Amino acid sequence: MERLEFTEQERSEVKRLTEWLRQSIGGTLHQGDEEKLKKMLKESVEQGFMHRGVFGLHPMLFGLQTAQIAIEEIGLKREGVIAIIIYSCQFGDRLSLEEIAGMFGKGVAQIIKGLTRIQQLYSKSPAVESENFRNLLISFAEDMRVILIMIANRVNLMRQIRDTDKMEEKQRVSEEASYLYAPLAHKLGLYKLKSELEDLSLKYLEHDAYYMIKEKLNATKRARDEYIERFIRPIEEKLRQAGLRFHMKGRTKSIHSIWQKMKKQKCGFEGIYDLFAIRIIIDAPEDKEKMQCWQTFSIITDMYQPNPKRMRDWLSVPKSNGYESLHITVLGPENKWVEVQIRSERMDEVAEKGLAAHWRYKGVKGDSGIDEWLANIRAALESNDDLQMMDQFKMDLYEDEVFVFTPKGDLLKFPKGATVLDFAYHIHSNVGNHCVGGRINGKMVPVREPLRSGDTVEILTSNSQKPKQDWLGIVKTSRAKSKIRLALKETQVKDGLYAKEMLERKFKNRKIEMEEALMSHLIHKLGFKETRDFYKQLADEKLDPNEVIEKYVELRNHEQGNAPQAPVRSAEEFNYENPDEEYTRRNDDVLVIDHDLKGIDFQLAKCCNPIYGDKIFGFVTVNGGIKVHRTDCPNAPELRRRFGYRMVRARWSGKGSSQYSITLRVVGNDDIGIVNNITSIISKEERIVMRSINIESHDGLFGGILVVQLDDTSRLETLIKKLRTVKGVKQVERL
Repeated sequence: MERLEFTEQERSEVKRLTEWLRQSIGGTLHQGDEEKLKKMLKESVEQGFMHRGVFGLHPMLFGLQTAQIAIEEIGLKREGVIAIIIYSCQFGDRLSLEEIAGMFGKGVAQIIKGLTRIQQLYSKSPAVESENFRNLLISFAEDMRVILIMIANRVNLMRQIRDTDKMEEKQRVSEEASYLYAPLAHKLGLYKLKSELEDLSLKYLEHDAYYMIKEKLNATKRARDEYIERFIRPIEEKLRQAGLRFHMKGRTKSIHSIWQKMKKQKCGFEGIYDLFAIRIIIDAPEDKEKMQCWQTFSIITDMYQPNPKRMRDWLSVPKSNGYESLHITVLGPENKWVEVQIRSERMDEVAEKGLAAHWRYKGVKGDSGIDEWLANIRAALESNDDLQMMDQFKMDLYEDEVFVFTPKGDLLKFPKGATVLDFAYHIHSNVGNHCVGGRINGKMVPVREPLRSGDTVEILTSNSQKPKQDWLGIVKTSRAKSKIRLALKETQVKDGLYAKEMLERKFKNRKIEMEEALMSHLIHKLGFKETRDFYKQLADEKLDPNEVIEKYVELRNHEQGNAPQAPVRSAEEFNYENPDEEYTRRNDDVLVIDHDLKGIDFQLAKCCNPIYGDKIFGFVTVNGGIKVHRTDCPNAPELRRRFGYRMVRARWSGKGSSQYSITLRVVGNDDIGIVNNITSIISKEERIVMRSINIESHDGLFGGILVVQLDDTSRLETLIKKLRTVKGVKQVERL
């Protein structure tokens, strides 16, 4: 096999990072660790096992860079670093988990298990899509360190691809960093890495917006620095007089957060006033941290007018990721609002390095509440609705939290916007399924009542209550949604069995034999995509069983008679797959849709009117249906940027036998007879029908809009070529 060579720059950087790692974590390594890794790396290089990826990066150097981020920014030690090197240098393919466990211990093998699964997902595609998102979450939920390593891996990748010419892969990786890894870093308290992922994503995806804000920040830096100096000088004097030990930082908002604020407030850069925050970090022993933070709070609010609506107290009740801080917004000089964050040295390290620092101080993994969050991921995985789970998962990552009490005084955490019904399902599935309302602070409230921090909540139930479809719009947590979907499915199955038995009895009473195949045909003919929906409408008495039986008899008689010629197949009966080369590697990765498929609603998009032969992709809509778009659809770039994970592979199969309406624009000189020449060409073409023609003439030019019906793109291309040969025609294009 071909040996992977280093460039001189790569070789020098590998030596530097190797020495840095030895000094950073050498004391935590077990005897023989370094020698085993060196031997493995040497063998891998000499025997040609390592290969550069899609971006041409050297795997060994990339692994060492990722390890540096994991140590410096997250605080991972021996097991995490060894796993990163094994994963990055592609040893996972050649060594079994048992061999890895024997060499480096079960902890390393456990991490490799999760990372290997992720590597297999990415071998199909460099970005996560709906079909493998579920497997990714399973990998994350098994071991917390897998998430932390993948975040470090993605930060490193985003840093390295700045100058790549692989623009499509760069875009997809950046989209995923924005919609998955930045929210994960946020949830885990890795705010520095979260900001870097968001800023780099913006830089690669919205280049002009990023550099516009960056230039304006640079232009206003001096004025901001002078203002911060005027703001903090009197605070420093007061804090010193109070005998507090501290240091202060001025922090400008990230470019991404400024851009999001500009879009949300629909204003220019100049309209964003709170561009920076002041951080006061108190050097205090742990038993006096909170007291000195509140003392600092009191001093600042005596000097500057606070905004009570912008007060955030994460000292009394920390966030689930361990984040502790006091946030206040005060009116500074020149009537400018300034955010002030107050925390201790220990709290600041937890805020910068997230869970790793929190665990180091507390010594207990589960103390942060993240174990419960991971348990909720596992619960959500019981639901099969991947796309809805994906959207909800992202919302859960970014949501702020509210803290409420049970009647016994236990404190529970929920995402902002959670309701009484979320509380009920948190207690138990049966409590949620039978919930009719609640009491908040002794006052009766409905199931949709939102929870607020400090509330004491009691749930009221009734045995006659059953879950309803609209409950999915009331609850906010993934856990409650998955429990409601499960209960609704069970109810539908019971109602469907009852309705089916009732219909079969009526068939027997009328001495009519019910054939499954014919009934299935009738159900589809009645417009139902799924058999269970048909029986549910029977159970809900929205369908009359006697009418169903009459239609069944009518269909049976029709099929037993002389059946008419088979109707022309529509485009919607074709199988389809995304034709992009990178998507057509394996047929088993393709979404196949035909008229026999149950449970998927699909149609051709009106914005680009795809026809047989066009390069296409599928887009999963909010209600779960699929819309088929041309790959050159004007909406495709925006769909890819915002909802890349909803795009699915698609292709046509079979032969085009349907007729499609196509609109053409023809522009040319307004010569005598040109319209006759155009219509004559169309009329002579086989299987092409002119539906309409609209001509406008102006200043010696004419513009015509033609609507024709034809079979596929090959006929369309032939027609366009022939129209372009007409004397005087300057332009023919498909709309």
